[in-house]
Amino acid sequence: MNLSFFGATREVTGSCFMLETKAGKLLVDCGMFQGSNFNEGKNHDQFPFDPKEIQVLLVTHAHLDHIGRIPKLVKEGFVGKIFMTKATKDFAILIWEDALHVMKENSEKHKTPILYSEADISLAYSLCEGLDYHEIIEVLPGVKAVWKDAGHIFGAGFIELEADGKKVCFSGDIGNEEVPILRDTESMGDADVLLLESTYGDRVHESVDARRELILDLIKHSVEHKGAIMVPAFSLERTQELLYELNILSEYEKSLPKMPIFLDSPLAIRASAVYERYPEYYDEEAKRLHDFGDDFLDFSGLRMTLTKEESKTINNTPGPKMIIAGSGMMNGGRIVHHAFRYLSDPASTLLIVGYQAEGTLGRRLYEGATKVKVFGEDVYVKCKVKAVGALSAHGDQPKLIKWTGTAKKMPKKIFCVHGEPHAATELAHRLRDAYNVEAVVPEMGEKVII
Repeated sequence: MNLSFFGATREVTGSCFMLETKAGKLLVDCGMFQGSNFNEGKNHDQFPFDPKEIQVLLVTHAHLDHIGRIPKLVKEGFVGKIFMTKATKDFAILIWEDALHVMKENSEKHKTPILYSEADISLAYSLCEGLDYHEIIEVLPGVKAVWKDAGHIFGAGFIELEADGKKVCFSGDIGNEEVPILRDTESMGDADVLLLESTYGDRVHESVDARRELILDLIKHSVEHKGAIMVPAFSLERTQELLYELNILSEYEKSLPKMPIFLDSPLAIRASAVYERYPEYYDEEAKRLHDFGDDFLDFSGLRMTLTKEESKTINNTPGPKMIIAGSGMMNGGRIVHHAFRYLSDPASTLLIVGYQAEGTLGRRLYEGATKVKVFGEDVYVKCKVKAVGALSAHGDQPKLIKWTGTAKKMPKKIFCVHGEPHAATELAHRLRDAYNVEAVVPEMGEKVII
C-alpha cells in the first residue's frame, strides 16, 4: 500500500492524501489552499493524479481547507462515492455554495478566476453519503473505514482505515480541550501509521477555565471605550462556540454588558441550523441546555444580519458593539469591510480566535503589523489586537501529544502534517521524546510504502 502527500505538508491548508491499495485508489480530504487570497492560485493547478482514477473520497470534516477542492475534483472527472459524517454532509453544500459566492464577488472586483460552478457543486453533493460515528463501512473491497469523534467542529471525525493488512489513522483536525457544545476527542484505536495534524504543534493555549473571563474582559474594555470588537470567526464552530459562551454570560451569569452583538455571516447563520438537527453530538452541558429548551446559539442583544442591506446597518450603529464575521483568516468575506473601517480606531479591538495561515491579513495583524493593505489602500492599525488560543478549534501541543498516547497500540510511524515547518518539526521531536516513535514531517508529493 502506498501513501502520497498532496497537500497540508509543511503548511496548514490544502489537505489531500492518497492511498493506493490492492482494491484501488482513494483520497482522504481534498481541501482548498488558503493564503493572501481567498482562492489561492495553486488551487487552480492540475491535480498531481488523475481524478478519474480515484474511486473513493473520505472526508474528515467540513472546513474549507479539507473540502474546498472537491467540486473541482468532480469537475475534472471524479465520479466515485464521497463518505463523511451526516453533519459534515449537511455543512458541505453550505461551504461550497458560500465559497462560490465569495469567488464570484472577488472575480467581479479583482478579475480573479473561479474554481468551479453550481453544477459542479450539485454533482459533488449527489456523490456524498453521510454516516454515523462508529459505523464501519467497506469503502472498497477489503478496505474498511470508521469515523470517530475528533472534537474539532460539529461532525468532525478522525478516520481509522484498514487495508492490505495495515491500519492507518488520519487525524483530520484534533479539537481543543473542553470545547463548548462538542464532546471530547475520542481515543484512538490501534494503527500502524498515523497522519497527525500539527497546526499548534509548537504552542500551548491559555487555560480553558479563563475563556469566558477573557471574553468578558475584552467586552468590558470595548464598552468602556465605546469601540467595536471585530471577531473574524470561522463560520463552523468558532462562531457557534463564541455564541454559546456569550449566551452563558448573558442568560445565566448575567454579566454580559448591554451592547449589540452582530452575527454578520450568512454561512454561520445557515450553519447554526445544522446544530439543531444532531443533538446526539452535544456534550453533556449543551444537551442539558437543549433539553431545558434553551437555544444556546441565541440570546438577548444578538442580531443576525443575513443580507447585505442588513449588514450595512452595522455601520450606522454606534459603539460599543461586537461584530462576528467571516472569513476566519480575513482573506475575504464581510470581516474585511469591518477591518477597513475599524482597524485604525484606537477604541476598537480585533479579537483573533482561530488559526491565521501564512500570507493572510489575519496573520499579518496577529504578528503585529502597524500598517496593512485593505482593498488596495493603506490602513494604519491603531486598534487593540488580542489573540485567544483557548478559543481555538485545534488542540495545542500537549493535547496532540496526549491524544497520540491514547492509541491502543502506538503507531510505528507518525507523519506530522497540516502545520507550518516549525510547528510540525517541533511536534515530531516531542513525539519521539515522549513515545520513542519514528515521527517525520513529509514533503509535498512524497510517496511512502506502508
